[in-house]
Formats: sequence, structure tokens, C-alpha cells
Amino acid sequence: MSRRSANTILATAILAAALPARAELSAEELAKLAQNPVGNLISIPFQNNTNLNYGPEKGTQNILNIQPVIPISVNDDWNIITRTILPVISQPALGPEECRTNGIGDLVLTAFLSPANPGEWIWGVGPVVQAPTDSNGLGNKNWGLGPSFVVLHLGKGDPWVYGVLVNNVWSLTSRQTGGSYNNGLIQPFLNYNFKGGLYLTSAPILTVDWKADSGNQWTVPLGGGVGKIFHFGKLPVNTQISAYYNVVRPDFGPNWQIRAQVQFMFPK
Repeated sequence: MSRRSANTILATAILAAALPARAELSAEELAKLAQNPVGNLISIPFQNNTNLNYGPEKGTQNILNIQPVIPISVNDDWNIITRTILPVISQPALGPEECRTNGIGDLVLTAFLSPANPGEWIWGVGPVVQAPTDSNGLGNKNWGLGPSFVVLHLGKGDPWVYGVLVNNVWSLTSRQTGGSYNNGLIQPFLNYNFKGGLYLTSAPILTVDWKADSGNQWTVPLGGGVGKIFHFGKLPVNTQISAYYNVVRPDFGPNWQIRAQVQFMFPK
């Protein structure tokens, strides 16, 4: 992780500690709220993904995703939930004469239109935009656009929260560095919540590069982990750690991913 990223996390934690939570929710209710991708909740997750045996040199790739979530009220019936992902990347050497590369990747912004007063089944739909914010060649210089959809079940008194998020992004041009792309993502998620804010979780991220050769298109992980709601002063903090094994992966893709997340939550 770069010094700038560490400073950003520290500054956010200090700011978060100074802001009291605005709602008295139980730890279990907070855990369920954190597990809802289109929940009416301002939050700042920091998700760190360590990919093992990545690339031809079998190095370790580290990606810290800074993922602020900001809901916008349209009216009494509808919300727009914006989810932004800015990856901070540490890329291992891809050849014997190369060095590790550090920088940021392409920013991805999704805006879900979602009912403000849903029932047990919750959904959201909207555009996903990929912006060429990368440094040091860690992304693609072409803008991208596509659709995104999420649906989940979150019942009152039900310890289970489950659903799926799907998107696909096409490059808008192919003239810049990196060329055209057509990438899909499927993330099913399954959570079981205990009293006290402890929960079991599985949220593998399946990805597909439709332009890659057959046999090198899909990455399919299996695994899971555990999460817990803590409080930093009065501020709720969602933490989790999990591990995933890629049962299907492209040539030179990582075989394991270790995921750790800290999410500062600001309930309304």
C-alpha cells in the first residue's frame, strides 16, 4: 500500500471518529444494512484484495479499492445510490527484467435507481461508467459504459441476506492505449447474520473478458469468510476477512485471493 493510501485511510478514520452515528440500530441491523448494495446509507469501504501467484513470475498483486457509497434522494419513492471504486494497485513484475509497478487503476462509477421503500425483495438498476484515471499503465485509456443490475432478499427477522450484482462494460473508443474492451462481472452474495453483529459471508467476484481467447475468459472463485460490526466511538464499522480460490482462471491469473475490508458507516 502506498503512503498516500495509508494517509487517506488514517484521515478518514479520524474524521469518522468525530462524527456520531445518526441512528440507533442494533449490530445485526447494521450488518444487514452494510450487506445491501443499494441501502440508503452513506459509507466509505476500504477493500483490500491480495492476489497470490499472479502473472508469469507468480508474484503477489495487491489492489486496495476505495469505495465510497453515497445515496441521493430523488423523491419519497426513489433513491439513486452511487457507488464509486478507485483501485490503488501494486503490480508485481511481469518479467524477469521488470520491476514492481505502483499506482491507481481506472475509476468505476455506478448509479443505481432503487425504490426508497422496498419490501423484502430489493432491486436497483442503472449505468456503470469506467473512467481512464490510471497511472503507470495500470488501466485502459478508453472510456467505458454499460448497464448494471442488483437484486437481493433482505427480510425482517430473517438472518439470511442474499442476492446478485451484475454488470458489463464496453469501451466507447479503441483509439487510446489499451484498445477496446468488453468486460463482465457477476457477484453473487450470501450472508448469515448472528446476533451481536457477527456474520458469515460469501461474495465471490466472477469476471469475464469477452475479447480474450477461449479458455482465458473467465475467473471463477469459490470461498467465503467472516465479518463483524464494531464501533469506533459511536461510529459503526463493518469489518470482514475472507479467502477465495479461483477454480477457473486465465493463464497467469492468481490462484488465491485474500480479501479484507473496513467500512465506515454513517446511518441516516
